[in-house]
Amino acid sequence: MRRMSTRIDCDTCVVRGLACHDCVVTVLLGPPPELAELSIDDDERRALDVLAEGGLVPPLRLVVPVAGPVVESA
Repeated sequence: MRRMSTRIDCDTCVVRGLACHDCVVTVLLGPPPELAELSIDDDERRALDVLAEGGLVPPLRLVVPVAGPVVESA
């Protein structure tokens, strides 16, 4: 069974600064200036989700940019 992991890079998070105060990464490791990158596997991600659903930690707020649709001008 291949383990998957999530790479969390606060420098690329679109809501950095806006949602840091309510993000589990900030709770666990401190504010983004001290963060480099964090990798969590699927089991860890599920555990964090359970803790967040129970109100023990805030959820992961990572939002990564995605390429938008290509629109051709007329």
